[in-house]
Amino acid sequence: MGLTMLKFLGAVVTIAVAVLLLIITWPSLFGFHTTWILAQVISMRSLVTAGAVLAAVLFLLLAAARPLRAFAGTMVVLLVAFAIVNVVILNGRGFGTVEFADKAPDSITVMSWNTLGDAPGSAAVAKLAVEADVDVISLPETTQETGIEIAEAMRDVGRPMWVHTEWFDQISPARSTTVLVSPDLGDYTKVTSNEERSENTKVLPTVIVKPINGDGPTIVAAHAVAPIDGQMENWRDDLDWLSNQCVAGSVIMAGDFNATVDNMAGLGSTDEATLGACVDAGRASGNGAVGTWPSKIPALLGAPIDHVMATPDWTVTGMRVATEVDGTGSDHRPVIVQLSRTPAEG
Repeated sequence: MGLTMLKFLGAVVTIAVAVLLLIITWPSLFGFHTTWILAQVISMRSLVTAGAVLAAVLFLLLAAARPLRAFAGTMVVLLVAFAIVNVVILNGRGFGTVEFADKAPDSITVMSWNTLGDAPGSAAVAKLAVEADVDVISLPETTQETGIEIAEAMRDVGRPMWVHTEWFDQISPARSTTVLVSPDLGDYTKVTSNEERSENTKVLPTVIVKPINGDGPTIVAAHAVAPIDGQMENWRDDLDWLSNQCVAGSVIMAGDFNATVDNMAGLGSTDEATLGACVDAGRASGNGAVGTWPSKIPALLGAPIDHVMATPDWTVTGMRVATEVDGTGSDHRPVIVQLSRTPAEG
């Protein structure tokens, strides 16, 4: 192969890599944030950034070889620029803070944990919930039986909870979602249906409960299907449907959305909102770059796909991703968020 052809191929590869890095950095600019494969890559922004740094080091070593110097040097520049820009983006979302304000009488503490089919066990969930003084627990992939066990364990230490479960079938725990609500918030009733999938997420169930007396937030325990081959349309429909659950009134959404804020681009009704009128607690609290999945890799390299969101009448006054329960069975980390009433203007 002649030198001219090698230079031509080098230029083609360089341009292709530059375009790909640009798409990964700003996927919504090109409309690729919900496209198969790219959606998964984009959700792992931190891990991809770390990979780019390692690749830059490799190309820096290759630049020592004279025939590869120009090509390798160009790749180093592209990869370093990509890494710098993405670190800036991730830093803007926040690498994590565990500070909580003092809990006010009208504050609500929410925990979300995809339990991978009850894997951690009821005792582990109840222990974490009690320690965090939780008022609402969203548990995707958790059966009603385990939800009742959690409630009984919490009741025994003076923290009773009401249990609401939605299931599409009882063949697999993954087809169930359970939400626990403290009686201190009042009486709640389930309003979702598993008979009409247009009234729920398509593949995995979401639970919506509303206060019977109308005083208090609507609570949405969400579970969107994963963006895998064969489920992309359902995944996009799930995110659209969830965004429509947060268009009016007071709403708190928590669960496994199988999507990062990058994947949700364009679904917020305002610049600050993430889905509908709901604001993502991670980004609002400086925890937006802390990964919740998979739990087997460091949190700062994972995908932040588990969220707590709320309408603007709630302000995030504390959040943390609970890494201390890594290794207890689930591939997701719990998210714990404290929400306080937003002071009225004027």
